[in-house]
Amino acid sequence: MLVGRAREVAEIDHLLGHAGAGSGGVLVIRGGRGAGKTAVAEAGMREAHRRGFEVVRASPVRGWPGRLVWSQLLRDAGAPEDMAAALVDDPGPLELDGAARWLASGRDRLIVVDDIDHGGRDAVEMLSVLAGRVVAGSTAVLATSGTPLDVGHELSLRGLSEEELAAVVGPVSADAAHALWVASRGRPGVARSLRGELYGLGEDDDPLVFLALHATSEAEFLDVDDALTRLLEVAVPRAKDDGARARVLARLAWELLGDASAGARRRELVDEAQALARRTGDPRTLAEVLDARLHALWDPTAVHDRLTTAAEIVDLARAAGDDGRERNGLFWRFVALMELGRVSEAESVLAAYERAARAAGDGAAMAMALSRHGTLAILRGRFAEAEQIAGEVAEMAERVRLPDARRLVMALRGPLAMERDRSQWPDAVEYLRSEARRLPGHFIEALAAWIMASLGRDAEASAELERLLPRALAGSGPRWVGTMANLAVVAVKTRHRAAAARLYEALLPYEGRLVVWGGAISVNGSVGHHLGSLAAQLGRLDTAIGHLEEALALEERIGALPSVAHTLVRLADTLTARSAAGDADEAAGHLSRARSIAERLGMTTLLERLQRSPEEWLLRKDGQDWLLEAGAERARLRDSRGLHYLRALLAAPGRDIPALDLVAGGAGLVAPSAEPLLDETALAAYRRRLARLEAELDTADETGDVERAAAADSERQALVHQLRQASGLGDRPRRASSEAERARVNVTRTLRSAIERLVPVAPRAAAHLRASIKTGLACRYDPAPGGPPRWHV
Repeated sequence: MLVGRAREVAEIDHLLGHAGAGSGGVLVIRGGRGAGKTAVAEAGMREAHRRGFEVVRASPVRGWPGRLVWSQLLRDAGAPEDMAAALVDDPGPLELDGAARWLASGRDRLIVVDDIDHGGRDAVEMLSVLAGRVVAGSTAVLATSGTPLDVGHELSLRGLSEEELAAVVGPVSADAAHALWVASRGRPGVARSLRGELYGLGEDDDPLVFLALHATSEAEFLDVDDALTRLLEVAVPRAKDDGARARVLARLAWELLGDASAGARRRELVDEAQALARRTGDPRTLAEVLDARLHALWDPTAVHDRLTTAAEIVDLARAAGDDGRERNGLFWRFVALMELGRVSEAESVLAAYERAARAAGDGAAMAMALSRHGTLAILRGRFAEAEQIAGEVAEMAERVRLPDARRLVMALRGPLAMERDRSQWPDAVEYLRSEARRLPGHFIEALAAWIMASLGRDAEASAELERLLPRALAGSGPRWVGTMANLAVVAVKTRHRAAAARLYEALLPYEGRLVVWGGAISVNGSVGHHLGSLAAQLGRLDTAIGHLEEALALEERIGALPSVAHTLVRLADTLTARSAAGDADEAAGHLSRARSIAERLGMTTLLERLQRSPEEWLLRKDGQDWLLEAGAERARLRDSRGLHYLRALLAAPGRDIPALDLVAGGAGLVAPSAEPLLDETALAAYRRRLARLEAELDTADETGDVERAAAADSERQALVHQLRQASGLGDRPRRASSEAERARVNVTRTLRSAIERLVPVAPRAAAHLRASIKTGLACRYDPAPGGPPRWHV
């Protein structure tokens, strides 16, 4: 007899009764692991046999084609071999309907499919087709599932009451019966398994405390297992000695990591647990408590503390002979080394962790190690290897029933899709939004905002940025740096300067580190890359280039080729925006190298960005000349100062650039307070020579004399450099204003001349630039209607 399942038994009787009368149906029994789904299905089979029904039963095999289970059922029911075989070979609607018609044609038949959700969408699709056929026949279908299917009539198994569960587990003490009920959440299969753990307990041992320490958490990472948390809270006052109390407090703190409101409580719990554990002098207890402490107080600023504590955990665990805790210590060390960018050392530690997992036969640890090999493969650009590892991880994680199996695989396949398949991005946004509803946390929403911005959905992404930023800045935890990095991408892509400034300050302490998510489940390049992007957005181009060059050095040192390619592109964009002497050639070299890496690795997303769309326009140096491409207009132009000024403005749309900066080819003249470096006579001589050089440059521009222009411009740059230290000295602001005014006049004249030279060869581009280029003491490119969505310069 099934205890506490009267409703389910009645529904099965109802299903079989209607099928016997010629009106079959589908009944789905739904529940989590250990809820008793299989026991209910077996009760249904027994009742069907009693009524004289033909019974066929099968269960999908994880990782195998979902329709294989239906092919097996067809064979067992005596269907033609060709029909069963056709069901596996990519059947169309007619083949599916034919198989359903045959299965529904039997007389008094019960089809049982246990754990049908293990077969994925294909297995469930066939069930939907069959549901439409059995209503007019004598076939009943009974399926079990751990997830909702929205097919037929579904019953969700509730947990048994304490009294019902006591009848299932057999004779135990009242305390043990209560502990089993709390720990199992009323699920009979879990309770039977836990009951075996209680054998050997002494009379003085509290079964509730024992189960609180040994019950398996079913929460995913950063989720909260409410039932286990309640069990631990009940167990705290019942722990009789310092060691037991320390372990219960530490585990409670561990389980509360996903509760954003419990930060202060977690610290109180682990502080008390650590003090108690050190008082015991027991290395096993202290190792367990320190392990929980690192988890509960997972703060990105404390990476060096994690590295030190991980070493202590390993030493304590070895002294206690606790192999499992030693593996945990090794894993903590691996993650900390990855955060610090010490990847070679991290790989050595991962190898030691994997050897220990294999020696212990720890399937969950082996799946974790394999997934991190996938993370490293993605970091190095070995995408085919990572894809293969993702499949192996999916199979292994499901086999050992890791609660986090799905997200473990998504953490590998997600970055692969980002680099190689944009078509999956919109679906990823919806998936992440659904995950954020199920597992509240700004880190999931920040990732969704990052994808929105990458898809060009700037308005949505910007709104998400403003909503998430205050909460994210106030947060912490294992995914905080990753969240900041994702929001940094959004701030740059949507040109949100206020957010960029706050994100820059938040990320600055982490320069020189990698953007590591959680337990190194994913790595998103270097922090320096994002600092460089933010600094460029804020107009601090020299600072940005410094960050990007440091990021590039780190990424090259660890062999992170995909990150190298992305940083090269960002560095090229920033050099182009700065437009100092030599920047254009350096930027071109970086873009060429980035394109080469992307082609070799198959980084199709980056290659699409590097390939200009027809709607985008180009103004770029080509040897001694310049190329202009604006829609159907193509022109080759002689070098001139005006084109250099244009490129600087086009590279920074919407941003004011002082005319002095344009003249100086970088940072313009400044007005420091100090004693004059040049007297009035010297300043007048400099100005006269600059005026003559301006005239020579104008003549060279008109005649196309490149060599003469280069010589004059070189001398002019040297003079400007010297004047930079002298303008405005002696507390004479009129002189600084004079230099700024001279720059305004010259830049305005030069830009107008350059645009006018475009009229005969590219009238559309010239008209757009006339309407968009604003000149004055500060100049700006404000794109007017009719221009491109983006300039390549």
